[in-house]
Amino acid sequence: SPSAGSGASRPADALSQSVPSDLGPVLCGSGPEYSRGDRRPPGGGPSSGEPSSAGRDLVRGVLSGNSPSSGGVSGGGLSGGGVSDGGLLGGSISQDGGPTRQAAAGGAVPAALLPVAQRLFGDRLPAARRYADLLATEGVLRGLVGPREACRVWERHLLNCAVVAELVPYGASVVDVGSGAGLPGIVLAIARSDLAVTLVEPLARRTAFLTEAVATLGLGAEVTVVRSRAEDLARPGRGAAGVPPADVVTARAVAPLDKLVGWCLPLATIGGRLLAIKGASAPDEVAAHRDRIVRLGGAEPTVRQCGLAVLDIPTTVVEVVRLRGAQAAGRQLGRRGRGRSG
Repeated sequence: SPSAGSGASRPADALSQSVPSDLGPVLCGSGPEYSRGDRRPPGGGPSSGEPSSAGRDLVRGVLSGNSPSSGGVSGGGLSGGGVSDGGLLGGSISQDGGPTRQAAAGGAVPAALLPVAQRLFGDRLPAARRYADLLATEGVLRGLVGPREACRVWERHLLNCAVVAELVPYGASVVDVGSGAGLPGIVLAIARSDLAVTLVEPLARRTAFLTEAVATLGLGAEVTVVRSRAEDLARPGRGAAGVPPADVVTARAVAPLDKLVGWCLPLATIGGRLLAIKGASAPDEVAAHRDRIVRLGGAEPTVRQCGLAVLDIPTTVVEVVRLRGAQAAGRQLGRRGRGRSG
């Protein structure tokens, strides 16, 4: 897939070879290295979100069984390193000949969630497991996923994003804005092979991860990575550079709704839609920004719940259909204002 600004990335299969699939207790928040609420490896800068070299060394030490808190893993490290196509399910690892412990989540689908994962991903579940491994390993090492998220990537990320596919028409083009680690864009591409997905991300270290992940997962025919800000793509003439207007624009935890609509709606076709994954505050955001959304060319925003039939906590999505361009909306408001003053 074409990519811009991916930097000095490793070979395409680097993600599948460099990190074992079980990170041990330190990445699940049970070791003393992480204070409560810390979402980055030790040494990570407070503003960059990127682990320092010291943080990377500590986590890699855990992977090799050399961390003083991990207690090591028999054989001087985790056997069978690398990301497996099938991932793990309910596995356990012997720790210095003592009692076994549950393998950290990653590719492992928690037993209680396996029926849901099978329903949402079908025969592409192995790819979803592999992506979960990448999030829980390289995603943590690169500061794209908080270390405490490594044990819950399925419920907090993969399934949360996969259910959004129910709002995406068959064969649609999708632009995922501020894609970060590929959420929800890569998840949608795995769950729906009929979609053409473009991942838009401004940071080089993130586009490097996305490019490598797409290659590792074999999604090159369906997914393109573009390094850019959404607002730059929306400028006149940029669509011809490789990101034409899409049927669906997605965003997850990117910005407040008013800013998000301003950035994302111009990337949608007329009649296309923005699907913004939000939290419990979604109705309040809609109420606060409804007028601005209409001025920007959007229809009345709708709050939708996805995954009601399969998730204990459904995913909240704000859907905004693009009716017209923002300039057209502004001119129409101006004409109405002149009519009232006359």
